[in-house]
Amino acid sequence: MASRTYSIEGVNNVTEFIFLGLSQNPEVEEVCFVLFSFFYMVIVLGNLLIMLTVCVGNLFKSPMYFFLNFLSFVDICYSSAIAPKMIVDMLVKKKTISYGGCMLQIFAVHFFGCTEIFTLTVMAYDRYVAICKPLHYMTIMDRERCNKILLGTWVGGFLHSLIQVALMVQLPFCGPNEIDHYFCDVHPVLKLACTDTYIVGVVVTANSGTITLGSFVILLISYAVILVSLRKQSAEGRRKALSTCGSHIAVVIIFFVPCTFMYMRPDTTFSGDKMVAIFYTIITPVLNPLIYTLRNAEVKNAMRKLWTRKVSWETTRK
Repeated sequence: MASRTYSIEGVNNVTEFIFLGLSQNPEVEEVCFVLFSFFYMVIVLGNLLIMLTVCVGNLFKSPMYFFLNFLSFVDICYSSAIAPKMIVDMLVKKKTISYGGCMLQIFAVHFFGCTEIFTLTVMAYDRYVAICKPLHYMTIMDRERCNKILLGTWVGGFLHSLIQVALMVQLPFCGPNEIDHYFCDVHPVLKLACTDTYIVGVVVTANSGTITLGSFVILLISYAVILVSLRKQSAEGRRKALSTCGSHIAVVIIFFVPCTFMYMRPDTTFSGDKMVAIFYTIITPVLNPLIYTLRNAEVKNAMRKLWTRKVSWETTRK
């Protein structure tokens, strides 16, 4: 086993990192290029369609669609911090990123990722109030409170990512610069540091793990309470609530289970980490537009009205 050479604290000889990517096979990478280009297009267009529908359809009055609009925006930003670079790298043999670019990517990934976690948690609380306290729903979730909650998700995401990057930039990188991943994340980059990273690894795990697992537990409890309370609802009320909550629960499971696996463990990496990361970096942003539109009658009706308005406008022009 090759021994690791430790540098003097603070010395940084690495100016760029090299990604090993999803695969070393050019043919596999060509297939992945087409596949992930399609996924990214679906993410951007699908989430933009939701945002347009919420705005044009005047659904902003409902807190649920207010937060859904924000979730779609965060999904676009989150995937854009990873997917474009990953897709371009599939066409080149040497996949490089500068040191500054790597730190910036870590900040962006954790900022938008953490903001999405908080947004999904807020959306669960919104559903809890709507179903369990329907008479007080608009009083509790008024616009002023929604704006404050939204600001809180931004601030929470910023503080989380600031801590992650602050821990990383103080580490020296003096030798190996190959990252066995397709984007910069804390655990793969920590492996390259030329110093003992045990304490930093513990803090990183505590920071990311607490947010991920804590939010996941809160979400599970919230939806459990909602499902129990549905026994008091009418058959039609149960059907509507289950349709809405079912889509939320699907997103939560697909997003949080891989995140928990990645960030609730010590500073270690596994060969399958890249495939697991696909679920919360690409798959979830792809599924969000599908789940929140196909399973939601109100959004589908708003989209029909939007399409009808577009067709009518084009007919009038002719």
